[in-house]
Amino acid sequence: MNYAKESLKKHYEWNGKIEIVSRVPVKTQTDLSIAYTPGVAEPCLAIQKDISKSYSLTRRSNTVAIITDGTAVLGLGDIGPEAAMPVMEGKSVLFKELGGVDAVPLCIRSHDVDDIVNTVRLLAGSFGGINLEDISAPRCFEIERRLKECCDIPIFHDDQHGTAIVTLAAVLNAVRLTGKKLNELSTVINGAGAAGIATARLLADSGMKNIILCDRRGAIWKDRGDLNAEKLKIAETTNPENRKGALADVLVKTDIFIGLSAPGCVTPVMVESMNKDPIVFPMSNPTPEIMPDLAKAGGAAVVGTGRSDFPNQINNALAFPGVLRGALDAKASGITEAMKIAAAKAIAGYVKDDELTADYILPSPLCREVAAYVAKAVAKAASFSV
Repeated sequence: MNYAKESLKKHYEWNGKIEIVSRVPVKTQTDLSIAYTPGVAEPCLAIQKDISKSYSLTRRSNTVAIITDGTAVLGLGDIGPEAAMPVMEGKSVLFKELGGVDAVPLCIRSHDVDDIVNTVRLLAGSFGGINLEDISAPRCFEIERRLKECCDIPIFHDDQHGTAIVTLAAVLNAVRLTGKKLNELSTVINGAGAAGIATARLLADSGMKNIILCDRRGAIWKDRGDLNAEKLKIAETTNPENRKGALADVLVKTDIFIGLSAPGCVTPVMVESMNKDPIVFPMSNPTPEIMPDLAKAGGAAVVGTGRSDFPNQINNALAFPGVLRGALDAKASGITEAMKIAAAKAIAGYVKDDELTADYILPSPLCREVAAYVAKAVAKAASFSV
């Protein structure tokens, strides 16, 4: 099937992938008087006295906003907020279908950090959570940080934390399958944007001690001298041996490769240079850093990509519906590292020992049970994070 052609055709037919559906009947005068005026004044006054009641008297308890400025949409780059809408509507569909969460796309016509932060801050009272999406780095880091400071609801940047959670889940199960120990392994992450930095942080928080990030200029180390603020910050806690050089140089004698970068930048020879039975996750889409057959030819024990047509799809849809569902259920004011790790462990734990194989380390993103499994773990972790 030509997915691009068929998708455009269906989008014309659908005329939008989401809609608002009433949860109450309005068929009689009594129905109208209870759902709207005059009866609606009573819940309004109850919320005025206690704002927390907005979670039980309105749909706020089940609604998140998907916020984008359209500057980093899939592999398309800065295409603008209106052009980002099909992706955001698709995200809304996944929230609803997989997590039962109502998600409203809000595409902002500004690249200015102050504009975006202030817009979200002013709208936050209408939502139970915020999902930031497809905002270019490094602005996305500042936007998330500032929103966490000024909002009293969970702020979740899926490009960072959704990717990190599912990658950690894949690593946990690959380690479980190969009998390795997480804290003894060395990892190279190629790509030091939002996803790469967040993944490095979550792996470190989970016990991994030796992580090297690479960007276009090679290994990141704390005295390199050309690092932006975010790279400089992550350099303080990664690459403990201060290894230098290109990706091919630092991959030698390492255990795990995680690709969040560009197509074709890894060769079978580079995989061969890694330690025995390496774990290789080339997640660049649509073309991975190395194709799975070539990674296996180089000796990879486990391979996972971002694509649905290969085994072990490492897909954010395994994370974000359950993470926000759990945060909403717990009425959490934020999303902690413990909640993210709990989500990753829940995704990994969904695959039982007798199911785990080199070609099955993660459940399908379409598995309807995963989000509930993740939500329960996240809500439990939230209760211990207060």
